Amino acid sequence: MTETSRNTTATRAESPRVLTGDRAARKREAIIHAARSAFVRDGFDAAMDAIAADAGVSKVTVYNHYGTKETLFMAVIGDALEEALADAISGTAKRLQDSDDLRAALKWTASAWVKSMTHPDMLALRRLVDSEVRRFPELGVAWSEHGPGRARPALAAAFERLIAAGRLTMPDVGTAILQLYALVLYPHLVHSTYGTTLDRRTTKRLIDTGVDMFLAYYAYREA
Repeated sequence: MTETSRNTTATRAESPRVLTGDRAARKREAIIHAARSAFVRDGFDAAMDAIAADAGVSKVTVYNHYGTKETLFMAVIGDALEEALADAISGTAKRLQDSDDLRAALKWTASAWVKSMTHPDMLALRRLVDSEVRRFPELGVAWSEHGPGRARPALAAAFERLIAAGRLTMPDVGTAILQLYALVLYPHLVHSTYGTTLDRRTTKRLIDTGVDMFLAYYAYREA
């Protein structure tokens, strides 16, 4: 390879082009779909050649759209979390805004989180992020930004509204949200690191008792 061609390859890998239009969108969708399957199957060492072939495009096209494998992987994470959590996030916001029953809204939210985040593909991607986050810290940031944490604004708004109304005693909203995750979602993520899952009965009990414990601790008063 000549010096010129090496420089061209490096530039292409570092500077993805901004490609627009329906055709470009279809190619991006095909690349993301192929990359997600490849990463789940082969880990971060999945070959870009194989991803391009599965997507029906050239490797140059993959680099034109995403620049680097790291950027592609972050796009896969964002797409997977959006697909998994879109309904849960929008449903959480709607229920917390429209319902006066915080207990019911939180139990629905917790059930939606668990269902979304314990899908086998999501667990496989999370394990992959865990294994690669030391090499690429931005993968952890991408997971955090696109994950259940996106529900924080809706939760915070609902809690603050109820605090103002005298129906919650919650001195630190941010800590409370972390505690809610810990009660209803994190047990599943911990078990997944050992390759085990929690059954439906245990899941329901964790959600029901977890939400009840959370609301009791913060002195929730029904309307």
